[in-house]
Amino acid sequence: MMVSIVIVGLVPYYAMDPDTPISSAFASHDMQWAVYLITLGAVMALCSALMGALLPQPRILMAMARDGLLPSLFSDVNRRTQVPVKATIATGLCAATLAFFMDVSQLAGMVSVGTLLAFTMVAISVLILRYVPPDELPLPASLQDRIDSVSFICGETKSSDHVGTSNDSNKQPLIGENDASVHFTVVDKQEGLGCWVLSEENRRKVAGCSIMFTCIGAFLLSYAASSLSFPGVIRYPLCGVGGSLLLAGLIALSSIDQDDARHTFGHSGGFICPFVPLLPIICILINMYLLVNLGSATWARVSVWLVIGVLVYVFYGRKHSSLANAVYVTTAHAEEIYREHEASLA
Repeated sequence: MMVSIVIVGLVPYYAMDPDTPISSAFASHDMQWAVYLITLGAVMALCSALMGALLPQPRILMAMARDGLLPSLFSDVNRRTQVPVKATIATGLCAATLAFFMDVSQLAGMVSVGTLLAFTMVAISVLILRYVPPDELPLPASLQDRIDSVSFICGETKSSDHVGTSNDSNKQPLIGENDASVHFTVVDKQEGLGCWVLSEENRRKVAGCSIMFTCIGAFLLSYAASSLSFPGVIRYPLCGVGGSLLLAGLIALSSIDQDDARHTFGHSGGFICPFVPLLPIICILINMYLLVNLGSATWARVSVWLVIGVLVYVFYGRKHSSLANAVYVTTAHAEEIYREHEASLA
């Protein structure tokens, strides 16, 4: 903001060069030394941004290859440098090809779509993990020995423990049913308080529907607010329906309790996000509004990449995925299995 104030103080906003506003503002006052410094800084910033974008992508390809979603050649790591060389070369060639054949504005639009989609998915995932986290987690079949040991230990204290895989739907999950106290409705536990509380099953259903209505409402509101060419007879009712769904989802999620498993979900032991559900819902709404306004041409180019990704998954990733023969265990015991596995590796 301070930079904008300084530039507007040097040159009126309508007289600025939209391509190089900062350097041209100093050039208009015959301050060439500042122009050289700003240009050098811009080049260095672009280089750092490119490095920051190119370094994570090979690691993403490596992780996907290790999960079986991509060919195993992308998971090869150099023994001396510990760098995924083949994935880095593939990323660099792909980025150079796109930069050679496409305009900067087109690339910027595609990058914006990817970033905004990622942020939107993260915001939706926060709501899901806070209110309806999964009861089971898939573990690779390589951990079968650890899973069996945990199953044996639990079997000594619980006769209802059982194991299941993704290939055999007739088998049951590893740790089986939760304690019987979980299946008692919360209404029965709080009769003495004279208040009505949803049971756990109904709470998860209400939370799931509320998250779905929130996403639909955010999309309808963003699309209707951005479609200025629509007649008012269509636009205003769409805004009303979208806003109502969004507000109803926010009120419903604010009124029900969050799932207690959020503190121990996953291998990392939970996560922290303030102002839930308000902050994720605001994030979803803003991101969807920006996504809708990126233009049809940008979405057409991104759709091509999405179709390519779907084809890779359908014809390769689905068959070679490490989760094809995964063993599903309850979230309560996943951390113990991971801990025993890490202890054996150490």
